[in-house]
Amino acid sequence: MASKTKIINLTRMSRIFQGTSRSFDSVEKTDIISKSHKLMINCGIIKPLSIGMYALLPLGMRILNKLIDIVDKEMTNIGAQKILLPALTPAALWKKTDRYDSNKTELFTVMDRHKKEYILSPTHEEAICDLISSAGQTVQISTKLLPLKLYQISSKWRDEMKPRLGFLRSREFIMKDLYTFDTNLDNARHTYDLVCESYNNIFRQIGDMGTIGGLMSHEYHYVSDIGEDTILQCPSCHFSINQSISKTTSCPECKNELHSYTAAEVGHTFLLDTKYSRPLGAMFMDQNKPTPMVMGCFGLGLSRIITLVVETLSINDEMRWPVKLAPYTVCIIPPKAGSKEESTSVYIEQLFEIFYKRNIDTILDDRTHYTIGKRLVLARQSGYPYIIVIGKAATQSISLFEIHDVNNSTYHELSLDQINDYFDNINIKD
Repeated sequence: MASKTKIINLTRMSRIFQGTSRSFDSVEKTDIISKSHKLMINCGIIKPLSIGMYALLPLGMRILNKLIDIVDKEMTNIGAQKILLPALTPAALWKKTDRYDSNKTELFTVMDRHKKEYILSPTHEEAICDLISSAGQTVQISTKLLPLKLYQISSKWRDEMKPRLGFLRSREFIMKDLYTFDTNLDNARHTYDLVCESYNNIFRQIGDMGTIGGLMSHEYHYVSDIGEDTILQCPSCHFSINQSISKTTSCPECKNELHSYTAAEVGHTFLLDTKYSRPLGAMFMDQNKPTPMVMGCFGLGLSRIITLVVETLSINDEMRWPVKLAPYTVCIIPPKAGSKEESTSVYIEQLFEIFYKRNIDTILDDRTHYTIGKRLVLARQSGYPYIIVIGKAATQSISLFEIHDVNNSTYHELSLDQINDYFDNINIKD
């Protein structure tokens, strides 16, 4: 039985900071808008603070943390270790790899009091190699430590010329970047395949998407009208290629005509060989000889994924979430204060017990000055997968409760025992 303390601490909608005092209508009229951008602002997921800069609000943080949890588990399964690199990278490292001049217009740079220049990092290949190099100067890195897989989840920065569409093209974004180090190219390819399969596992949990790949790199896309890429895909064998590098409109595998789709990239993987490790001194000892490690880098745009999940799944003015990403899985709506059904609010505790013992995260919409109908509309707009309404049917001799399965567009009136059975028979894991 859930303790009284747990019931008292049940998350209440009235206590959630949603930052909605500024509606989407007041966003700069010059902004290019999208369904996801509008919904995420209006439903209190994000709040624009400056051009291309967004605050993730409490509901948004719950979504992000659920996505991070999925990613962390998959990274752990392949033996990756989590780290956190500084946001600032010395510009001198980027100059060593010849990336500074070619990317300077998109970099945020700062100068310290000693006139040393730093970059607000959009990616960390140089920084991770510098870490490995400095570690190798203290303790020689042997083949026993390899393959080495290090990843982080952190904010990245890019000075976008025209920020737009929320997190799809923002100046600050949240990214998972993994860097792998192997003794040779064959071993690096094996590691590469292992990571790509872990990416497939991640997307199986949050929504299918398209993959484009070869031997040395893969791109991960969601098909969406707000994307900036055009993908060519075979309807028969599902071969895919980015139109920008395709020289034909026919499938090279089965010769069928390729169909084109607008898509947005959310991930990219590369085998880098020794492009960064050699100039930056990321070495291991091979027969007492310093040898550059063979690198791979693997990026996932987490804030982009959240944006595109909303864009591709949502309908009209209602967000939709995969159950594993929803800010709360269940929303309970009790009767309006002063209504004939108000006495049935006593069932809140019994309903909460059903979800508490199953470790299903639940929020109570305790704004009982609103009608049930208004709160139901708001809950659907927020995309909670399961909405439980304590309404008129709860006053019957055998109390019944409305169960709205939002993602499947189904509705049931069930007793407490039937609700127990219902949630035993569906696959929900918090």
